[in-house]
Amino acid sequence: MAKDWDLIVTGGDVFTPSGLVSADVAVAEGRIVDIGALDRARADEVFDAKGLTVLPGVIDTQVHFREPGLEHKEDLESGTRAAVMGGVTAVFEMPNTSPATIDEAAINDKLTRAEGRAWCDHAFFAGAAAENAERLGELERLPGVCGVKIFMGSSTGSLLVHEDEDLRRILKHVNRRVAVHSEDEVRLRERFELIREGGKVSQHPEWRDVETAVRSTKRLLKLAREAGKRIHVLHVTTAEEVPILAAAKDIATMEVTPQHLTLAAPYCYEEIGSFAQMNPPIREARHREALWEAVRLGIVDVVGSDHAPHTREEKAAPYPRSPSGMPGVQTLLPLLLDHMNAGKLTLERLVDLTSAGAQRIYNIAGKGRIAVGYDGDFTVVDLKAKTHIEQAWLQSKCGWSPFEGKPITGWPMATIIRGHVAMRDGELRGGPTGRPVRFMETLPHGGGE
Repeated sequence: MAKDWDLIVTGGDVFTPSGLVSADVAVAEGRIVDIGALDRARADEVFDAKGLTVLPGVIDTQVHFREPGLEHKEDLESGTRAAVMGGVTAVFEMPNTSPATIDEAAINDKLTRAEGRAWCDHAFFAGAAAENAERLGELERLPGVCGVKIFMGSSTGSLLVHEDEDLRRILKHVNRRVAVHSEDEVRLRERFELIREGGKVSQHPEWRDVETAVRSTKRLLKLAREAGKRIHVLHVTTAEEVPILAAAKDIATMEVTPQHLTLAAPYCYEEIGSFAQMNPPIREARHREALWEAVRLGIVDVVGSDHAPHTREEKAAPYPRSPSGMPGVQTLLPLLLDHMNAGKLTLERLVDLTSAGAQRIYNIAGKGRIAVGYDGDFTVVDLKAKTHIEQAWLQSKCGWSPFEGKPITGWPMATIIRGHVAMRDGELRGGPTGRPVRFMETLPHGGGE
């Protein structure tokens, strides 16, 4: 006889909009249909979460999965597999692939590539460029698109928009919140002379210095105000940017990464060299502490991993030819759980930074909370599990993490996506079933899907 529900998650402490409660959660046809003391006999599948905590599905809003064109570093299958192993239920993927994701054909190509291969739900950014500024308003509303991404400073790939006039044209034509890599390109080029003939990787934060970030973010806010548009500043790294962004909450949201909350210069460069190299850079401890203060004060809106893998061989090139970026989608949640257990943030703040914040910033439909009518996305964790980040656990094609060997308290035990158990106890389940993320702004007029 047919059961009422496809899945019931029972016996756990569930993080609902009312807080942490002991409750069961039922899922039917991919969505949450009931929460409370429920009859497990009414479900086809029972997930026993006794002793565990059931969080809203973690959403990583900044990953680089390198497909197409750079699949030797990562691809959509391996990247989403790493995500699911780390408790992540949905990812937003960046446009600096080869070719860059700057038109409808490239977006559709990524969606097609993900079909049947992505382990978690997914959406793709449309890359902003001088040549597609007038089309961005159409591109940002296509199904499976999470928004527009601007690179104001050069990083991995060829996407770069740094002239004010081009930025004005882009902002004029977009309507959704725009995600921005904020570094000043003119200053980057000027200061490249410091390392052009070679140097130490510990000079990376000297080349891409604090002023490079601050100058860019001030310019960006000025242009966004002129245009009356909303922006999201990615991977903020400086103490100086925090009060600037705090004063601009009417138009600006702010992301930090676990890397910038965990590592500090110069020690990270001394210990792991170019494996600590990313853009913007890991800076000295005063900046890390300022970012934690911004987390505490509610200024930070979301944590994204900026998962950006390169091979060991590529990273071994002498600086500055060594590429910037490190993997992170699989370690995002373990690092935050460990910081939570160390007293750096509360469980409530962790949930806000990894699910609810993403939903608010990008107007995600049906994700970001455990509530009736929302997708059955759950990240099930053991808050007190003690383990280490081990290489054998890592799924990324690049095969390394800057956090290998790090002891961790708190661990993802299961990843459930629209009622499908994709990972449990460190093992993948059932094959890739990821689908494109839906957005409220892209629903047809009159409702429906």
